[in-house]
Amino acid sequence: MHNPCAVIPVYNHETAITHVVDALLASGLPCILVDDASSPTCAAVLELLARRDQVFLIKLAVNQGKGGAVMTGFREASRLGFSHALQVDADGQHDLSDVRTFIEQSRAHPDALICGYPLYDASVPKGRLYARYLTHVMVWINTLSLQIRDSMCGFRLYPLPPTLALINSVKIGIRMDFDTDIIVRLAWRNLPMRWLHTKVHYPLDGVSHFRLFHDNVLISSMHTRLFFGMLLRAPVILWRRWRA
Repeated sequence: MHNPCAVIPVYNHETAITHVVDALLASGLPCILVDDASSPTCAAVLELLARRDQVFLIKLAVNQGKGGAVMTGFREASRLGFSHALQVDADGQHDLSDVRTFIEQSRAHPDALICGYPLYDASVPKGRLYARYLTHVMVWINTLSLQIRDSMCGFRLYPLPPTLALINSVKIGIRMDFDTDIIVRLAWRNLPMRWLHTKVHYPLDGVSHFRLFHDNVLISSMHTRLFFGMLLRAPVILWRRWRA
C-alpha cells in the first residue's frame, strides 16, 4: 500500500502556510498541520485551513521545536492510516511543483527515503550556505560514506514504518538538529535513499526561526554524539560496505 500525506510543522508562518497547503492539496496530498504553539494570529489561520477536506490539525500546547513537531506529525500520519509522509517546511521555501515527482519516486521505491537535493537561488543567506559544507563533511565522516548528499534539506518523503521504528527507539534531536540527526541514523540502519534535485528559496514570508548561536551549538553537539555513535557502529558499517 502506498498512501502518502504531507506533514507540515508550523510556528508563526501565517503568511505562507495557506499557499503551501493549496499547492499540496492540488498535488493530491492530504495535509497534517502541526501547530507548534504558534501565536493566536497563526493559530486562527490554521483553524480555517483545518476546515478543508483532507486537512488535519494537531495543536501542541508547548513549543516542541521543528523536529518535535515533525515527529508528532509522523505518528499522527501513521494513526490515520498513511504509509508515507512528505516533510514540508511552512515558510514556502520548497518548490512544491516537485511534489508529484517525489510521490512518483516513492511509489516506484516504497522502501526508500526520497530526499531533496537543494538548488539554491540568490535568496539563500551566504553564511548558512557555507556553514552547510561543514555539516556535509561531518555527515560523511559519521556515516563513513558519501551517500548523504545533503542532510539539512527538510524536503523529504519518508516511509513511515522504518522511520517510526527509529524515532520510537532512540532519542532524535527535536529542533534544528532534527533533519541531520534522523537521516544519519536512518543511514546507519541501511535505509535506501534516493535523491532528487529541487529548487529552494529563502523564505516566502521572511520568517526564520534559526538561532545563530544556540542552534549552531545544538548542531555541533549532535555531530559529536553522532561521531561517537559511528565509532561504535564502524565495524558493521564497513562490513556492509565490503559485502556490497
